[in-house]
Amino acid sequence: MVALQIAANSAKRGDGKQAKELRDLVDEVKRRQSHDRQSSPVPIARPSGDLAGLLATSFPKTRLSEMVLSKETLGPLSRVIHEYRHQEKLRSHGLSARRKLLLVGPPGCGKTMTASAIAGELHLPLFSVQLHGLITKFMGETSAKLHLLFEAMHSTRGVYFFDEFDAIGGNRGASNDVGEARRILNSYLQFLEQDDSDSLILAATNFVDMLDDALFRRFDDVVRYSRPSKQEAESLIRNRLHAFLPSRVGWKKIQSAAEGLSHAEIARACDDAAKQCVIDDRAKVTTCHLAEFLNERQLARSPNE
Repeated sequence: MVALQIAANSAKRGDGKQAKELRDLVDEVKRRQSHDRQSSPVPIARPSGDLAGLLATSFPKTRLSEMVLSKETLGPLSRVIHEYRHQEKLRSHGLSARRKLLLVGPPGCGKTMTASAIAGELHLPLFSVQLHGLITKFMGETSAKLHLLFEAMHSTRGVYFFDEFDAIGGNRGASNDVGEARRILNSYLQFLEQDDSDSLILAATNFVDMLDDALFRRFDDVVRYSRPSKQEAESLIRNRLHAFLPSRVGWKKIQSAAEGLSHAEIARACDDAAKQCVIDDRAKVTTCHLAEFLNERQLARSPNE
């Protein structure tokens, strides 16, 4: 600020050369600071001490392009990555990049893989919160551990992933609610609202109806997942079995067999078909065999789905 004031004063005196040199130096410092902030190494490769039981660390190489998602789901995720990559530019205009996402939808539709994909796209570590280490029976201890987690978000830049989030964010007005559960959620809401770190916070749940209404206002985006359409199921199968698919496939039969299955269930059926090909010394999977494996997954589904 002082340097810019001197540059302005120099310009007024007619010394344009000195003013330009000072402004160029200031721009160079800003550029270096921005680069250092973006490329600074992670202070801890593995959580230690009290954090060791709270976080599981991985360094994913997954990319968003590897996922088969609807446009309604893919759009918000791409926007988060784009904004985060330009967060310094946004900050210079008093704006903030999206960093807090709530992922909701049925199981097996890509919520957990999304956390890996965002971490992989941004070259950040993925810290998965271990609920068994976070939630305790002792009053106040869970809130203290939450505080420790949010402090870690400031010191260690990464993607922090809260899976099975309904265990923390359950509706405070539920009939079976207890006082400690309300205190945990109140603490989480407070920490989430106050967080101004460079980390991304992702929370995922299969039971969106169980979440407290106040949570939806604290997240930057609510990303909704659904079971794949027929076209998405075909794309997923093509990606998964690209080395085993013959030139001619009965896609109508395959799509019919895959209808209603989640992304994970279709992927498992594809893997089963590929393994059977290898065991039987066959180069390609047949339409009938793949349909059989998909039908097996249909039979294995929960009766409530």
